[in-house]
Amino acid sequence: MRLLSYSINGEQSFGAVVDDRGVVDLRPRLDGIADLSELLTQGRVDDARAATADATPDHDIADIVFERTVPRPGRIFCIGVNYGGRNAEYGATSIDASYPSVFVRFASSLTGHDQPLVRPPESEQLDYEGEIVAVVGIGGRRIPVDRALDHLVGLTLGNEGTIRDWVRHAKFNVTQGKNWESSGSMGPWIVTMDEIDDIEALHLTTHVNGELRQDDTPATMKYPIAEQIAYLSTFAALEPGDVIFTGTPTGAGARFDPPKWLVPGDVVEVSVPGIGTLRNGVRDEQVPG
Repeated sequence: MRLLSYSINGEQSFGAVVDDRGVVDLRPRLDGIADLSELLTQGRVDDARAATADATPDHDIADIVFERTVPRPGRIFCIGVNYGGRNAEYGATSIDASYPSVFVRFASSLTGHDQPLVRPPESEQLDYEGEIVAVVGIGGRRIPVDRALDHLVGLTLGNEGTIRDWVRHAKFNVTQGKNWESSGSMGPWIVTMDEIDDIEALHLTTHVNGELRQDDTPATMKYPIAEQIAYLSTFAALEPGDVIFTGTPTGAGARFDPPKWLVPGDVVEVSVPGIGTLRNGVRDEQVPG
């Protein structure tokens, strides 16, 4: 099942994609559920599946506006420098970290599929990072690795957009560069885990204006997604609706010589067969004045 958040004619809702082009509106079909975040926190994904089974689509997918997939995530965890080759990009000869690198983002820093990433006037160094994003469906603390994937409702895609010079304002501090308004994205929908055969075989690519920039699979991760869940749940009780940006492969714009920063008019596409394509253009922030 593919679950999404969207708006149409200015009204926000959530639903499921059927027959590739149709959207079933779940809000009127599920009493007491206002959005996809509430669906997850109330554990009613099976109810959504039942409501979708014989439903006639309410909208054509071409008529909706995609919103941030999880509208109100409890926490947004991000794992850094995790794919094979990433440490080499930072000048290290091997991946030698004893524990995952973890930071967090705010929901306002992420927009939806087919909506523009926003470049602020304070910096021209807007960069892309294509990622697989894990969405928690069952909460837990100190989750064992061998049961970690059972706590996911599904996977979506992310562009962990970054203002590069702002991640270097202070030592060991990336928060500023990771949280500019609408600098990243998430979407287009959540694919539930029953449709995911083998996480490590998922093929992640990022294209900018049609040019392949990132190309890898989770099989090269230093810390696989199950281990990420186990580690994060050691210090924080995970809750339904939390999301985990699981890391980005080599090939971000900062690693080219000279760097290839995003500029207005660029189009970034993050794709994984079996999940979909997250596409975003780029525009400059409109500052009153």
